Amino acid sequence: MTDAAPFEKFLCAPGMRLQAHEKISAIHHENLLSRLERIEKMMERLERRLWFTVYGVVAVILGQAIQSFLVVTP
Repeated sequence: MTDAAPFEKFLCAPGMRLQAHEKISAIHHENLLSRLERIEKMMERLERRLWFTVYGVVAVILGQAIQSFLVVTP
């Protein structure tokens, strides 16, 4: 008897609920990762702006210091 039919898989409510929960968890995980990537990009842009501001303030202070030295020395 080589024609013995293998056991057929059947769907049960707890198994279907678990499968649905796994799919939902995977979707939530993907959304979380995409949000984290967007937040990281925003933080990089903010950090770049902050450094430009710091460099700008330092440049203004140095410019005023150089200007005051030029005014003192003839």
